[in-house]
Amino acid sequence: MIQEAPWFTDIANFKAIGELPSNINKHLKRKLINDAKHYIWDEPYLFKRCADGILRRYISHGEGQEVLWHCHGSIYGGHFSGERTTTKVLQCGFFRPIIFKDATEFVTRCNKCQRAGNLPKKNEMPQRFIMELELFDVWGIDFMGPSPPSYSNNNILVAVDYVSKWVEAIATSTNDNKVVINFLRKNIFSRFGVPRALIIDGGTHFCNK
Repeated sequence: MIQEAPWFTDIANFKAIGELPSNINKHLKRKLINDAKHYIWDEPYLFKRCADGILRRYISHGEGQEVLWHCHGSIYGGHFSGERTTTKVLQCGFFRPIIFKDATEFVTRCNKCQRAGNLPKKNEMPQRFIMELELFDVWGIDFMGPSPPSYSNNNILVAVDYVSKWVEAIATSTNDNKVVINFLRKNIFSRFGVPRALIIDGGTHFCNK
């Protein structure tokens, strides 16, 4: 049986026992010593302090393929693109110098991604467009009450923005259409502009031309 040593074996040996490979020249040895300054050996793993200051564990090719599968093809993987998969690998604390290349090749070999990608237009399903709403475009308005009177007010007129859930409310003594119009002019139109839609329950106190 033949076992292939990980690509970072020389750096790991140097950090663990101070041993340099004998089959390289002095320039490569000097480069290896300089590169090893960014690595940390914690038995039995080798870590590197990356440019963002985070320690990430170096993984071999076999471990890399397993990590890529978990970050791409598992239940929580999501089958995203190569760059997104690489980001998830880095967020998990793993690193390989060619992780971007490995992730791109892994995605191109994914059976589900190849079956679902590049769907021709004749096979597309019809789309139902969702109306895009901005802040304070749609308000829901309704009366609450009657409740026990307080300073001759026994009703509450409430308006809620459907996007931000912002609430505007006043206490009223009556629940007629004039109260609604004054509330909209003073609390809604003058502060947030005229909305695109008002959602009501169809009560008589909202019927006003």
